[in-house]
Amino acid sequence: MSEKTLSRSAYLNRNEGSYEDQLVICGADYTKVDDLRYGTNPHQTAAFYKPAGLESPIGDLKVLKNGKSGLSQTNLEDISYALNIVKFFDEPTCAVMKHVNPSGAATAANVYDAYIQARDADPRAAFGSTIAFNSTVDEATAREIMSSFVECVVAPTVSEEAMAVFTNPDVKMNKSIRILQCGDLKNLPRYTGEEEARHNTLKTLADGSVVVAAPLTTSLKSVADLKPASGENKACGFQESTVAASEQEKKDLLAAWYFNINVRSNGVVLVKNGTTVSVGTGEQDRVGAIEQAIAKFKLKYEGEEDIQGSVMSSDGFFPFSDGVETAATAGVTAVIAPAGSLKDADVIKRANELGVALFHAPERIFSHH
Repeated sequence: MSEKTLSRSAYLNRNEGSYEDQLVICGADYTKVDDLRYGTNPHQTAAFYKPAGLESPIGDLKVLKNGKSGLSQTNLEDISYALNIVKFFDEPTCAVMKHVNPSGAATAANVYDAYIQARDADPRAAFGSTIAFNSTVDEATAREIMSSFVECVVAPTVSEEAMAVFTNPDVKMNKSIRILQCGDLKNLPRYTGEEEARHNTLKTLADGSVVVAAPLTTSLKSVADLKPASGENKACGFQESTVAASEQEKKDLLAAWYFNINVRSNGVVLVKNGTTVSVGTGEQDRVGAIEQAIAKFKLKYEGEEDIQGSVMSSDGFFPFSDGVETAATAGVTAVIAPAGSLKDADVIKRANELGVALFHAPERIFSHH
């Protein structure tokens, strides 16, 4: 039996490994940026690399304020997935990331409102989170961030006034907060066809084998790409969604889809007026993900929106109509999901009966991160 116990200092101190300064991956050169504080856990070592000679929005992060002993692998992963959300939007957008899943995300008229709405979607989970923005962090937003414990803040720019708040020596709660400046988010691929070989994902299996895969992007570029669901089978014949969605619902469906790309499967995201009211993630069955999202809204949501009149994105198809039924009972009025179920027609028919607008997405967006 091991006599070791994990102390508080293990989370704060560096545990460096011995990693090469240069790597070649799939024929491309990579340069080591840094040896990390630790990997996923304090007893695991890790190093951070970027494509050599190329501008990288994450690989070229500028540290505006460092925390105790630098960044860990978990910090970088949360930064990456959070930026992968906010990159889709032109309006001020915030993603609050915890364990590579958004606890909340929101678009708003200004960065302050975006943060408040994203945080209050699940303030309990936001404790110790990584927060990403696609626009300048201002003083008012910085003050709100410093009112609770946060690991990292990343944004394209941070105002001088905000930096003064972040570096105030009299603030004790977040004295080790890390403030990071990312590169141009337009250099991150969003839509299918924009990706390059350097964006491919690599996953190492238990025996050291490696899977190289194309990155997860989407073909949905605007609300004009939203297509009413249709399907046919012997039991129901041809069915098509006949419930009209409002323009706000369509806008929310698109946002829910973009948020969901960075949710662990099975994943569902409920959105109203640009903000998540709940996120269901990591369930082994789709109805379970919806039930989880509904339960989290009731238990944890502290924002100003309501689940009534919200929309929902689902990263996979509905094998049965029970998913739409569960969502509709909670107040969801519009849904987007990929097609592909043997019972697509049954699901569409039931959605029409429930008054739920149903749209079929052009791809599945499973994420097994």
